[in-house]
Amino acid sequence: MASHLLEMKNITKRFGQVKAVDNVSLSIDAGQVLSLCGENGSGKSTLMKVLSAVYPHGTFEGEIFFGGERLVAHGVRDTEQKGIAIIHQELALVKHMTVLENIFLGVEWTTYGVLDYDKMYLRCQRMLEQVKLNIDPDTRVGELGLGQQQLVEIAKALNKQVRLLILDEPTASLTESETAILLDIVDDLRNHDIACIYISHKLNEVKAISDVICVIRDGKHIATTAAAGLSEDELIAMMVGRELTELYPHEPHEIGEEILRLEGVTAWHPINQHIRRVNNAGFVLHKGEILGIAGLVGSGRTELVQCLFGSYPGRWEGNISLYGKSVHFANCRQAMHHGIAMVSEDRKKDGIVPVMSVGSNITLAALGGFCPRFGIVDEASEQAAIRDSIERLKVKTSSSEQAIGRLSGGNQQKAILAKCLLLKPAILILDEPTRGIDIGAKQEIYRLINQLVRDGISVIVVSSELPEVLGISDRVLVMHQGAVKADLINRDLTQEQVMEAALRSESHA
Repeated sequence: MASHLLEMKNITKRFGQVKAVDNVSLSIDAGQVLSLCGENGSGKSTLMKVLSAVYPHGTFEGEIFFGGERLVAHGVRDTEQKGIAIIHQELALVKHMTVLENIFLGVEWTTYGVLDYDKMYLRCQRMLEQVKLNIDPDTRVGELGLGQQQLVEIAKALNKQVRLLILDEPTASLTESETAILLDIVDDLRNHDIACIYISHKLNEVKAISDVICVIRDGKHIATTAAAGLSEDELIAMMVGRELTELYPHEPHEIGEEILRLEGVTAWHPINQHIRRVNNAGFVLHKGEILGIAGLVGSGRTELVQCLFGSYPGRWEGNISLYGKSVHFANCRQAMHHGIAMVSEDRKKDGIVPVMSVGSNITLAALGGFCPRFGIVDEASEQAAIRDSIERLKVKTSSSEQAIGRLSGGNQQKAILAKCLLLKPAILILDEPTRGIDIGAKQEIYRLINQLVRDGISVIVVSSELPEVLGISDRVLVMHQGAVKADLINRDLTQEQVMEAALRSESHA
């Protein structure tokens, strides 16, 4: 019987006294797709960093065999030379360089010490064709969309003669069409005997693409099983250690009077003033209501709520009424002063300061409230608020002094929510609140949203996931091409009805 392409045996990785990975073993064959599943903080990324030598040989216990040989790697370059490549959720491309320069970065082809541009250009074209990307190799990466950049990363890995490709949350920021292209590419790689370890919280993708599924929880191996015949409910139970009988805890809410109205909001592209990102849009929000905003990426959902929050980077016009009075927010500070808080779509860019502590991030927006005299922070009251916030939102951290950048995505998101709640908002805007978050953390956030509404806060949820919008919203706003196409009461509303509303309205436009 032929040996496996990869064998990881009894891998243990410690950080101080904490075992992030505890005696985990897994194997994968050439041409096989193995999905690695588990909640945030379960040890998935740590295990892959061990495999790719981000944590080099000697910093962990256990053995790794690749291609029938013991793998002793002292850095990422060693594993790449063996044919192991990892594509992280945060892409490692140089935006101001061309596609060709990125693909050959560190592995340039030369003739007599001179770069062989023509030879690299032809090779780059072949790599781009393999990932179904029809662009000029001399295009700057910064000019590409996120989905195209993801494909450039894969082409870069293929150029290094990859035998095992690790994809960490590859579709977290992709559209449905871009996701379909990516899954087709993974399937094509399988046909060329390239193995793939696929990490995703999107269980429908995991089921669709995997041959084998490996589940780890709290750093320990739980099960490795064939994907065929495994239900999503069974997979979730293995991941979280319990059955989630109801992922979306939808509750009836006592919806009160109108508190917010937007009318005639039009926003232009920050650079190209001829393009309208939002086109004469508006909506009404009531006290104690969850308003979901649905639509494809690029439909204008984020831009609409950015106009409300005073954070839209371009020119816009329209009317906003808060409690019956006309308002206009030139910046986020003014919006927060009027009781509006927002959790942005990109938490790493706009939500946290990674090098600062968890506690400092939580109190950052409300710091003025802890300075009763002469601008001096009352550290006792600040620390009490931090402890209360961490406990209330169940933020898993070793201490409030830990750098927030070292937390899992779900716990970062909880800390950002805690920051917003310290502002005591009347209206909370959540833009993609569960992107890149595991199934257990998602349920906790949904329960928190319902609790906030019970406390009288009105919530606006922008999400690309229709099941999420339908699962928690009282009313659903459907947007397409910058315009509001439908405003639907969520009473047994289906995904098909939401999409039909957008398409029907478009055809009548």
